[in-house]
Amino acid sequence: MRELLLKSLYRAFPFDLRGDCQVPPARDGIRLSCIINFYGRLDLMAGILNSLVQQDLPRAQFEVVLVEDRGGTEAGRAMAEEYGALLPVVYAPLPDNFGSMGFSRNHGVASSRGELLLFLDDDTVLLQEDFLSTLLEVFHSHPGVDAVVPHGSASFALIDGRYDYHDDYFMTSRCTAYRREAIAELGAFMNRFIGQEDVEYVIRFLIDGRKSLNCDRLHYFHPPLLVGNFRKPMAVGRSFFGLKSRYPFLLWLLVLANCSRHAPLYLLPGRKNREMGRFGLGFLAGVIAACFGKKEFQYG
Repeated sequence: MRELLLKSLYRAFPFDLRGDCQVPPARDGIRLSCIINFYGRLDLMAGILNSLVQQDLPRAQFEVVLVEDRGGTEAGRAMAEEYGALLPVVYAPLPDNFGSMGFSRNHGVASSRGELLLFLDDDTVLLQEDFLSTLLEVFHSHPGVDAVVPHGSASFALIDGRYDYHDDYFMTSRCTAYRREAIAELGAFMNRFIGQEDVEYVIRFLIDGRKSLNCDRLHYFHPPLLVGNFRKPMAVGRSFFGLKSRYPFLLWLLVLANCSRHAPLYLLPGRKNREMGRFGLGFLAGVIAACFGKKEFQYG
């Protein structure tokens, strides 16, 4: 239903679907690029890097692109060098536009060489030693698919009784893989997005008629939805407000309504409702602040 509505609005009010990245072609025989954007939290990132060390895919077939924000740090560079002895690591510190996840994702894409691009969060953990090799097999056996979405579970669920809300198949950069052509032809991400740049990309992905596959053969852990304060959702709200000059007005309103739809849940009991509701309220606050020209919010 969502995809049908997006396509209908696009047919009625067409607009430029391209993002802000000039994506270079795949090269050097690399089949898969794992792109991880990070700043700080090196103890968490060790989890995803150790997951990649354990992969059975030959090292010559993949690379790990590490994009560190704020020009990089000595600690981040040292970790890249440490794991570079175990993995084919490309360390690509962000040169400018610090704090902008859209620009950071695009920098990682532009620094990559693989035919397929797997976006991973720094707190994601892959649960199979054959995750990467199986991912390649899935793409090979489904030539009409532009993206593969693995099955996700909340890492907090390891402890009985802990809050563990997590969408099983969530098409975002915590763990989603794309064909390079699908990224290149849509121009990847929008540079000015502070957060949820991947959600905005998926909107254009669906409008363009691209196909994704939910794959129950691939599994990963990621922390559950946690919204500690309003700073991040407000920054996201400002980013989506900025689409007013790009999206047709009706589509823009629809996107804002969709992103803020959970705000009323904040009034209901339960941890899941509070977390989802807090994000919706923060998003709305960011949109309202942008309407009145308040200063831009950043996080990280």
